Amino acid sequence: MAKQQSREQGITLRGSAEIVAEFFSYGINSILYQRGIYPAETFTHVQKYGLTMLVTADSELKNYLNNVVGQLKEWLAECSVQRLVVVISSKETSEVLERWQFDIECDKAAKNENAPREKSQKAIQDEIKSVIRQITATVTFLPLLETTCAFDLLVYTDKDLEVPEKWEESGPQFIANSEEVRLRSFTTTIHKVSSMVAYKKDSLP
Repeated sequence: MAKQQSREQGITLRGSAEIVAEFFSYGINSILYQRGIYPAETFTHVQKYGLTMLVTADSELKNYLNNVVGQLKEWLAECSVQRLVVVISSKETSEVLERWQFDIECDKAAKNENAPREKSQKAIQDEIKSVIRQITATVTFLPLLETTCAFDLLVYTDKDLEVPEKWEESGPQFIANSEEVRLRSFTTTIHKVSSMVAYKKDSLP
């Protein structure tokens, strides 16, 4: 019986895709809140990963993020997505001020495996909790965003992938004269997600 239970607790490709997509949902919400892209009063508290997280209550933004994350989950399950980037830019000038980059490595051997991989949900959640905590802590060193900002989501996929309607091709939207800080990574044993944030250097000496 114990053996059967441990199999159920293992990590499958689809299960891994769900874990990573869920992390992106909470991670993007956290970035949008921490960086003040939307008013603080439009966010609501939820418990996740043993942390109090903030997620948007704005119905339009919620629908947009749900659509993106739902599509991401499918691509993660196909091992056909390599990177997600949250781009924050000035509404006034369109200048890119911050670039939150999440690199995704997928072990494609998992596509042909029947048995789940051995890693506990708790171990994965503890790793994710560390990444979320770092995202929250970055406000201590990131420059203040002194202008009204907007955000874009860039998704890097396999070249031959069919892109859904309403999605469009985009350039990488790099930052001129930037600093980079590498954040923690986490792995489900099938997907590994490495994080970093690049931000515009202060122009003051």
